[in-house]
Amino acid sequence: MLTPIVPTVTKYSRKETIMNFIQKNIKGILVCFLIAIPSWLIGKVFPVIGGPVIAILAGMVITCFWTEKGTAESGIKWTSKIILQTAVVLLGFGMNLGVILQTGKQSLPIIISTISTSLIIAWLLRKVLNVPSNTSILVGVGSSICGGSAIAATAPVIDADDTEVAQAISVIFFFNVIAAVLFPVLGNALGFDTTSGNAFGVFAGTAINDTSSVTAAASTWDSIWSLGSETLNTAVTVKLTRTLAIIPITLVLSLVRAKSAAKDGKASGKFSLKRAFPMFILYFIIAAIITTVCMSLGVSADVFAPLKELSKFFIIMAMAAIGLNSNVVKLIKSGGKPILLGASCWVGITVVSLAMQHVMHIW
Repeated sequence: MLTPIVPTVTKYSRKETIMNFIQKNIKGILVCFLIAIPSWLIGKVFPVIGGPVIAILAGMVITCFWTEKGTAESGIKWTSKIILQTAVVLLGFGMNLGVILQTGKQSLPIIISTISTSLIIAWLLRKVLNVPSNTSILVGVGSSICGGSAIAATAPVIDADDTEVAQAISVIFFFNVIAAVLFPVLGNALGFDTTSGNAFGVFAGTAINDTSSVTAAASTWDSIWSLGSETLNTAVTVKLTRTLAIIPITLVLSLVRAKSAAKDGKASGKFSLKRAFPMFILYFIIAAIITTVCMSLGVSADVFAPLKELSKFFIIMAMAAIGLNSNVVKLIKSGGKPILLGASCWVGITVVSLAMQHVMHIW
């Protein structure tokens, strides 16, 4: 009588899986890590530029000479997706929903107006300029919400490739630098109150998309008019309120994508709403709720500071990977239209922010 052979699962199976993952991805992850460290440090010295932009530019320069990545390619791709999603989740630990909503409610009508304006402009010009759909979405979302963080959260939801992400980041960075330098001059020319930081703080917080540039412009205004940190505090609070828009925007995009996929899924029978829904966005919301509850119970915000810093570093790592995966030649050839799209969104946001503040008698 033959004895049936029963396959056995050894206690080393999980260990072997881990070792296979390490062997497959460690080189690419290490490359991104090594690019991220100096990018992070240089970004702290030059906050207007920021670590993510430095990392993505470094990656793009390196990939011009390192075209065949061999065994590092898998780890680079893993970093650009999984590390990026992890960074978005960790962003949630920097959000006390209660405080942001309470202190940012004055600027809420302006925020809603500017976000709507940017998204509408991006949608309209996508057809007029014939800009790829994913690029227009990323530029529109990045311009209206919070620059690189919004792009990082949105890219996996719409399945944007690394070249599209790199292009959007580059466009956003370009107008960030212009805003940081130009807005204090513009604020003075428009006659903003120089005895209080409220008006310019609201303007900077609603019209500049990236936190580093918001901080730079607000700090400059404080320095020029000797306002301490009054403008900076207002601007950052308004900016954090804007950041909350990541949640509904990504959820709506997920539902739109799911609905579109469902049409194909009915025919193929392969569509799964669970697979279509980006779970990292759910984890991001849970992280924000945990932070809000803990801080309402008296837990210091300093407890979550390491997670916020880790999130920033992970974004820099992911941007390094995206830079390494980018087609620089294609990026340059197709860069004109996205820049025009970004300029239109930026001007639209600025005009609407100023108009709404005037209507609300903030300046």
